[in-house]
Amino acid sequence: MSETPTPVWDGPTRLFHWSLVVLILVAWLTAGEQMTIHRGAGYALLGLLAFRVWWGLAGGSTARFSGFVRGPGAIRQYLRASREGTDGEHVGHNPLGALSVLALLGLVGLQVGLGLFAIDEDGFEGGPLSDRIDFDLARQIAEWHELAFRLLQGLVVLHLAAIVFYAVRKRQDLVRPMITGVRKFRGPVQGLVRAPLWRLAVGVLIALAVGFAASRGFRLS
Repeated sequence: MSETPTPVWDGPTRLFHWSLVVLILVAWLTAGEQMTIHRGAGYALLGLLAFRVWWGLAGGSTARFSGFVRGPGAIRQYLRASREGTDGEHVGHNPLGALSVLALLGLVGLQVGLGLFAIDEDGFEGGPLSDRIDFDLARQIAEWHELAFRLLQGLVVLHLAAIVFYAVRKRQDLVRPMITGVRKFRGPVQGLVRAPLWRLAVGVLIALAVGFAASRGFRLS
C-alpha cells in the first residue's frame, strides 16, 4: 500500500520544539559560569512556555491540548492496543505521548519558576525575584532548582528512548516530521488543520511580554 504524505505539525509547533531544545542546552551549559546568558535563556524559556500554553488553546489542531490530551481510560486502551499491535497510526501525539508533553512542559515551567527566586551561595547572582524572599529560602529554592533540572534530564532521556523505540520496534520516524512538518501514512487520515495567522501574532506578543516582564522581575518600574 502506498503511503500518503500528510501535514501533521505546523511551523510554530516545530519552532517551539527545537527552540526548547536549544534553550535548555544553553541554560545547562551556562549555569554557574555565565549567569547573564543563563538568566536570558530562562526568560526566553518562560516566554516560550507562555506561547505554548496559548498555542495549546488556540493553535493548529495537532498542537491543541484538546486534540491529544486524554484520560486514563484512553491511555489504558492505547497501551493494550500497542501490546497487541493494533494501535494504528496517530496524527500528532498519541495518548501516552501526551503525558510526556505535559510532564515536559510542567517540569520546564517548574525549573524556570524556581530559577526566578534562586540565589548563589555568595548572594551575588540570583533570579530577578530572589530579593523578595529571605536568603535561606532563596538558597533552598536554588537546591530545588538543581533537583528539578536532574529530573528534567531524566525525562529527556526517556523521551529519547521512546523515539528510538518507535523507530526500531514500530518503524515510525518521529524526528523527521518534527523537522518537515509532514509524515507518511498508510491510509487516509485527517491531517493538520492550521490556525489563522492572527492567533500566531497574539501568541508571539504574549511570549515577548512574559519574557520581558520576567527580565524586569515583574516590576512595573
